[in-house]
Amino acid sequence: MNQSVLIRDAAEADLAAIRDIYNHAVEHTTAIWNEVLVDLDNRRAWMEQRRAKGFPVLVAIRESKVAGYASYGDWRAFDGYRHTVEHSVYVDKDCRGGGIGKQLMQALIERARAGDKHVMIAAIEAENKPSIALHQRLGFRLVGVHQEVGTKFGRWLDLAMMELKL
Repeated sequence: MNQSVLIRDAAEADLAAIRDIYNHAVEHTTAIWNEVLVDLDNRRAWMEQRRAKGFPVLVAIRESKVAGYASYGDWRAFDGYRHTVEHSVYVDKDCRGGGIGKQLMQALIERARAGDKHVMIAAIEAENKPSIALHQRLGFRLVGVHQEVGTKFGRWLDLAMMELKL
């Protein structure tokens, strides 16, 4: 079933849903390599920091509900990397597989191009085949895999690095 999705800039009222999506990923997936749940103040500070640097925070709205969110930020904090960004995209557990991640990514790529960015970086847990496939369909190319650079749920994780020239 193809339902209408609106992609827009996140608002203060979206922060609770963003927090919940983030915390679900922390608790149940290797998409985020953090192990500590966050509160509303944490997500508020995160969004304020992104916006203060001119970076977007987007949400996907389906049936009046936040179904996912995406953002990008500095890839590395040195001046020479100012035209390169690293993004993140997360979809609510009940909304996965319906194209919301792709729509968020497309909107994020458009924002990066409009913001004079040159390269977008994706760092994806190497066993997350659906995310890697989505990025490939959007034109990202795999540039390498870092072996056992992180740990979660008692096991070592590999990190697939992908890039898109904008």
